[in-house]
Amino acid sequence: MAKMEVKTSLLDNMIGVGDMVLLEPLNEETFINNLKKRFDHNEIYTYIGSVVISVNPYRSLPIYSPEKVEDYRNRNFYELSPHIFALSDEAYRSLRDQDKDQCILITGESGAGKTEASKLVMSYVAAVCGKGAEVNQVKEQLLQSNPVLEAFGNAKTVRNDNSSRFGKYMDIEFDFKGDPLGGVISNYLLEKSRVVKQPRGERNFHVFYQLLSGASEELLNKLTLERDFSRYNYLSLDSAKVNGVDDAANFRTVRNAMQIVGFMDHEAESVLEVVAAVLKLGNIEFKPESRVNGLDESKIKDKNELKEICELTGIDQSVLERAFSFRTVEAKQEKVSTTLNVAQAYYARDALAKNLYSRLFSWLVNRINESIKAQTKVRKKVMGVLDIYGFEIFEDNSFEQFIINYCNEKLQQIFIELTLKEEQEEYVREGIEWTHIDYFNNAIICDLIENNTNGILAMLDEECLRPGTVTDETFLEKLNQVCATHQHFESRMSKSSRFLNDTSLPHSCFRIQHYAGKVLYQVEGFVDKNNDLLYRDLSQAMWKAGHTLIKSLFPEGNPAKINLKRPPTAGSQFKASVATLMKNLQTKNPNYIRCIKPNDKKAAHIFSEALVCHQIRYLGLLENVRVRRAGYAFRQAYEPCLERYKMLCKQTWPHWKGPARAGVEVLFNELEIPVEEYSFGRSKIFIRNPRTLFKLEDLRKQRLEDLATLIQKIYRGWKCRTHFLLMRKSQIVIAAWYRRYAQQKRYQQIKSSALVIQSYIRGWKARKILRELKHQKRCEEAATTIAAYWHGTQVRREYRKFFRANAGKKIYEFTLQRIVQKYFLEMKNKMPSLSPIDKNWPPRPYLFLDSTHKELKRIFHLWRCKKYRDQFTDQQKLIYEEKLEASELFKDKKALYPSSVGQPFQGAYLEINKNPKYKKLKDAIEEKIIIAEVVNKINRANGKSTSRIFLLTNNNLLLADQKSGQIKSEVPLVDVTKVSMSSQNDGFFAVHLKEGSEAASKGDFLFSSDHLIEMATKLYRTTLSQTKQKLNIEISDEFLVQFRQDKVCVKFIQGNQKNGSVPTCKRKNNRLLEVAVP
Repeated sequence: MAKMEVKTSLLDNMIGVGDMVLLEPLNEETFINNLKKRFDHNEIYTYIGSVVISVNPYRSLPIYSPEKVEDYRNRNFYELSPHIFALSDEAYRSLRDQDKDQCILITGESGAGKTEASKLVMSYVAAVCGKGAEVNQVKEQLLQSNPVLEAFGNAKTVRNDNSSRFGKYMDIEFDFKGDPLGGVISNYLLEKSRVVKQPRGERNFHVFYQLLSGASEELLNKLTLERDFSRYNYLSLDSAKVNGVDDAANFRTVRNAMQIVGFMDHEAESVLEVVAAVLKLGNIEFKPESRVNGLDESKIKDKNELKEICELTGIDQSVLERAFSFRTVEAKQEKVSTTLNVAQAYYARDALAKNLYSRLFSWLVNRINESIKAQTKVRKKVMGVLDIYGFEIFEDNSFEQFIINYCNEKLQQIFIELTLKEEQEEYVREGIEWTHIDYFNNAIICDLIENNTNGILAMLDEECLRPGTVTDETFLEKLNQVCATHQHFESRMSKSSRFLNDTSLPHSCFRIQHYAGKVLYQVEGFVDKNNDLLYRDLSQAMWKAGHTLIKSLFPEGNPAKINLKRPPTAGSQFKASVATLMKNLQTKNPNYIRCIKPNDKKAAHIFSEALVCHQIRYLGLLENVRVRRAGYAFRQAYEPCLERYKMLCKQTWPHWKGPARAGVEVLFNELEIPVEEYSFGRSKIFIRNPRTLFKLEDLRKQRLEDLATLIQKIYRGWKCRTHFLLMRKSQIVIAAWYRRYAQQKRYQQIKSSALVIQSYIRGWKARKILRELKHQKRCEEAATTIAAYWHGTQVRREYRKFFRANAGKKIYEFTLQRIVQKYFLEMKNKMPSLSPIDKNWPPRPYLFLDSTHKELKRIFHLWRCKKYRDQFTDQQKLIYEEKLEASELFKDKKALYPSSVGQPFQGAYLEINKNPKYKKLKDAIEEKIIIAEVVNKINRANGKSTSRIFLLTNNNLLLADQKSGQIKSEVPLVDVTKVSMSSQNDGFFAVHLKEGSEAASKGDFLFSSDHLIEMATKLYRTTLSQTKQKLNIEISDEFLVQFRQDKVCVKFIQGNQKNGSVPTCKRKNNRLLEVAVP
């Protein structure tokens, strides 16, 4: 990609005219053609002096990248192509360096790109100001306030998919370094009527659709909402889906933005609950019901929606239901309650929905202000950004369009005043004579609307406050009386149209001649919308809500703070807000962005000249150009002017050493420009006619071509001479290198020839010496061979007689050796498997190898047993050792033993460490538990059994209660002397204790267990490990047990049992305990 040409002036490579002040000739047609030409080349920005005209391209353009930000950073306003970044940089630098508070006024009709322009201004300022964690946080909060306000304050209209339905003015506050400290947002006239009704082809506010599309199922269930838009009467269905708009993704963006701005989770949930309540209010429907007195009363058809609203808001259902059916009017000490008919009930419902949403929006703005406000109290510099609705002319224009157009009249008034003021200040500052400029002053229109005595807003307020029957028709009659003679007011009864046959003016309408054109207003709804009345019963019902946010939105509902004074009307509130705004703007240095909508289809590459012409007229752009051109059309500082045109004069080219102003004077005298076409200010040159500037540009262009030709000529001569000198130098170098190469090559040839001759001579000498050495060696080898053969003959002759005597023994030993070798090789291939239980062994091949064969079998078996044991882990070795110990103790002695061989020894059957039931027991035992098992302890008195927990540790044997886990007995292992059991298939065993020990005070223990073999084995091994003495294991069908002071014989007999295969124990007498084993 070719590198973009560096521009040093607005006039370089200009498409059309970059600054309309330079347009020649100046008329409406050339103005529009210039905009269209630039629009077709993707140049959407054009200047009128310091005013930026922005044409909405309806597509993304690559002109807002970080590189572009750097291009316009700290550059002169006219140095580069027109761009919104140039105006933003000029405003920011004036604020930072000159300590001037700034305001950026963005105007235009709906869909012209005002909201996007305000975002671009804020993003540029955020990009060029300081860095740091705290500064970045402030910048992020300021930027992220936009998605939140757009979701709740923007909607799709027929002209714009993201139309701002409220006016926004943001003051961004900076410190002395130019770093942002915070901001304050002011909102003007939210179009709250949109909440309950939308024109065909338009949508309600974005947040309703975003909530239903993007909320999780869990959140929707919590808010008792459904995703289906058709379920809600307040949502228009013909435009519910917008192409290219992802409501679900936007909902996630809004939630994230709320979190960044500083909303707590419970605050965000409260906001969504209020939105859900507004949606559900639209589903409440009423039916008429006749009363005894003959009056109609409204009743709610289906109370399910009302119930869900009350659950969301925490309002008593009966209170809200009554508020929809009755209206209480208070006057001094009197209180009158009247019923509401169906129409009044619907009005009350819609009024509540509009007020609830409008107050929620105001609360959001205040909450955002709390988060983004400056935390320090140092002196601040302020940059205001005004993004407010543009002039609106619809088929049906009502109260909203009236006050919107009133606001635009005020903005046009301050625009003209500040523009003239700025021009006049610059002329005075530069010492140029100021001449009066004729222009249309729209103060007469503003006075028609806002005059405190006979203005339209004053008469509307007077009509709203007047007792008796007040209707829109009575308001129109009053207008006809007071404003009939005003030249900018028209109605059927006014003087301006009385003698005109104007059939386009209906009886219920009036027309105002605005600066932007005539607008026809329908008076229907003017009085109601100006009253903005919410019944006190509904305010009090909202104040009683358990929902904290809703309660705070209706402070007037507090019975303790009842104010019988009528609240201010919507018109008077807006008028006061506009007055405050105008006063604020007049204290700041203004910067203007005029946004233009190229077509009504919201499509790229389409430029509707008629639509653009209409906007140019009502924005007053031609008049703006004329005001700017009334004196001098172009002005420029001396230094850049001299730098740009110095090549036109020999005295100033290439360098002028004196002051810049003197150089410009010499330049203009040399060019013979008429004196009346320019004037010298203190720091700038002022040019009266654009033709003079274009003449300078043409001369500069021609001179640049001449200079380019001269530079090319000098360059080509320099290039040819340089090439010749280089060729000459190269020829000398090449000749020197070639001579060197030739001499080196000749030397190498001579050297190579000498080496070849030397090698041949050395080879001949070496071969001669080799032949002599070989001959000498062959002679020595021959003599040695003859001597060896002779000695061999002599030795064989001497030893031949001894060989015959010992030949038989040698042959026998050799044969025997070969047989043994063959035997071992065959055994190698016939070896059995490595399993220790494999009994196979190859047969013996020879009788004399019988003992060897048996010994080899024994060694192999020992070896594979060792290999098998080496595979065991320590735990497996321990298990097998216990099993081996059990085998030595009980094999062929105890009938129960074979059934225990296949069962692994687990020890801890109760898992005391994991069972919370035995926590107390576990805490009481500090040693490692070897066995934890439930056994049956045999009662010494009657032979009956009781369940006990049998615990074996390294040093003790313990018995505990199974239910409570309490330790009943504790026996040290040194006091255990013997274990007795029968030889039969039963689990009884006796633990004999040392006489005289503390544990033996009650006698020996007799137990029954399903794991007898394991318990006896582990007891045996543990006792041996601790006492170094073997525990006596007695296996007999009769043995004595010590019970207190008596010795009792335990006898085991065979018998049929009533309990099946379970052995039973029975006390026969004081000396005999009989155990019947099946």
